[in-house]
Amino acid sequence: MNYRIISKFIKDISLEIPDAQSFVLLEKEIGNYSLNFDIKSKPYKDNIIEVDTTLKMIPNQNAKHKILCEITGACLVSIDKDFNNKNELEKIILIKVPQEVYKTLYDTFVFLFKQAGIENIQINKEVDFQKLFDSRKK
Repeated sequence: MNYRIISKFIKDISLEIPDAQSFVLLEKEIGNYSLNFDIKSKPYKDNIIEVDTTLKMIPNQNAKHKILCEITGACLVSIDKDFNNKNELEKIILIKVPQEVYKTLYDTFVFLFKQAGIENIQINKEVDFQKLFDSRKK
């Protein structure tokens, strides 16, 4: 293995329901939202990279009463000192690390909605990070 996640933490979290109307209609309008992922990385220390994976609900043009929900999970990833394959490093950052942190992000996302009083939130749980990676290469 060329990498190891040495630490994971929630870096940022936000759930904004602007008014009662948005709350009441959310379960009905949830189909007008899609999940969006943003993955960023930056060096932290020698051979350690911070990888931030952001999961965000994005409303489409049909969403009349918009809410905001976004969560960023951060990982500190140790890379082997002698590892120098840039293509493989890109796959670690954009596929492997997000796959490992996604379950925590998803579970926290659903927990937020439940704590906000929204029990029946239907969000697609499955994400193919390899497919997302391949689609950005086209």
